[in-house]
Amino acid sequence: MGSGTWVFVLLSVLAGLSQTSSALGLPQQSRAQAKNDYALIYGTVFGPDDRRVPGVAIKIRPASDKRAKWELVSDNSGEFAQRVPVGARDYVIQADITVPKGQQKPEMTVHIDDNERRDVSLHLTQQQISKR
Repeated sequence: MGSGTWVFVLLSVLAGLSQTSSALGLPQQSRAQAKNDYALIYGTVFGPDDRRVPGVAIKIRPASDKRAKWELVSDNSGEFAQRVPVGARDYVIQADITVPKGQQKPEMTVHIDDNERRDVSLHLTQQQISKR
C-alpha cells in the first residue's frame, strides 16, 4: 500500500470514531471518561458549640427515594464525603442519631447539577449530642 492509501484508511477510521461518539450523544470524550464522572457531596458535622463532631452516622439518599443509598460516618475531623452520580438531582443528607420523641433528625437537602462538589454542614443541638 502506498502512503496515500494509509492516510485515507486513517482518516476513515477517525471519521468513524467521531460519528460513533456523536451518535451516542457524547461530547468528544471517551466513554471511559463519561463513566468516571461524578459529583461530590462533602460535609462537616458541627455541635452546638460550633466544634466538629466525629463519629456521627450519616445517611444520604436521592430525595425521590425513601431509603438511604449511602451510609457513612463522620471522620475524626467531623467530615464526610460521598460520590454521587452526575445529573440534576436533589439529595437528602441526614444525621442518623437518636433524637427526643417528636423531634426530627437533623437533615438537609442539597442539589447537584453536574460533576461538581457541594460543601454542606449539619448542625446538631445539645439534646441531639447527648442522645448520640
